[in-house]
Amino acid sequence: MDKDNVQTILTGDRPTGKLHLGHLVGSLKNRVELQDSHKQFVMIADVQALTDNADNPEKVRSSVFEVAVDNLAAGLNPQKSTLFIQSEITALPELFTYFLNLVTLARLKRNPTVKNEMKEKGFDEDVPAGFLAYPVSQAADILAFKPTLVPVGEDQLPMIEQTNEIVEKFNRLYPSEPPVFNKVKAMVPEHGARLPGIDGKGKASKSLGNAILLSDSNEEIEEKVMKMYTDPEHINVDQPGKVEGNVVFTYLDIFDPNKDQVAQLKEQYQKGGLGDVELKKRLTKVLQDVIEPIREKREYLSKNPDEVMKILEKGTEEAQKVAQKTLEEAKAAMKINYFT
Repeated sequence: MDKDNVQTILTGDRPTGKLHLGHLVGSLKNRVELQDSHKQFVMIADVQALTDNADNPEKVRSSVFEVAVDNLAAGLNPQKSTLFIQSEITALPELFTYFLNLVTLARLKRNPTVKNEMKEKGFDEDVPAGFLAYPVSQAADILAFKPTLVPVGEDQLPMIEQTNEIVEKFNRLYPSEPPVFNKVKAMVPEHGARLPGIDGKGKASKSLGNAILLSDSNEEIEEKVMKMYTDPEHINVDQPGKVEGNVVFTYLDIFDPNKDQVAQLKEQYQKGGLGDVELKKRLTKVLQDVIEPIREKREYLSKNPDEVMKILEKGTEEAQKVAQKTLEEAKAAMKINYFT
């Protein structure tokens, strides 16, 4: 890899619980592939997690370890990717403070991602200020590492738009040569990071109890697959069934390596003569094969917490150096670098 021409990526996870298959298909697989061709920073966003979990810091703290383990078990290589903890990067909150002066309250309230999440969480005028302003914090997280690409789901595209607005305004108010910040480009994964939940309602989510975790046992996988939403009108095996909206087929499309056989199963299901239980047994085996090597590595890492924490500490030290350099450049452009 030519380090002089390589592109930089910033990505990450909110530590609010163990990761699941939605994360695997939406982000983790991408990270493992991209780390061979890009410089990659992977942030465990504990500060962002606290914006709506301030009353439960232990949940966030314990999830930092779990999220780190999930990333490493999925194949993230600490020799190739920098895995770090957000709250330990002291440059980020300072950069966030400066960026707050570049964004209006009205603009924050118009952010469609924030509006949707406020509605989901039942926030109104009592929304925590930190939650309302987290797109600005996210912009600081991103721009501190000067990435060219930011992998996000489609629902997060407004965050990238707001980040680029901050870039434009900062460079206009505080011009320098070269500019301190450059616009970033969103990278939306193939499946848009929106694997449906096993109940067919929205995306897979641990909080909704409709996700298959990367730590699930073979028995737990089987139990969840057998509950999976199919075609409610497909009561008898001989009846024609619907493929669209059938979560079992959605998962087979994504995870089953034999696409030709899946296509044949769809055709047979639509004609009639194929039962849901048979389909679910196939999917169970497919998902067990996907998760088993991840779970085995997870179990090893969980028994060696010092090893995981050393990886996080080293990655955080590397990330701090990069973010601090960016902060110093920003302060110089703003003419508030008094002692340098």
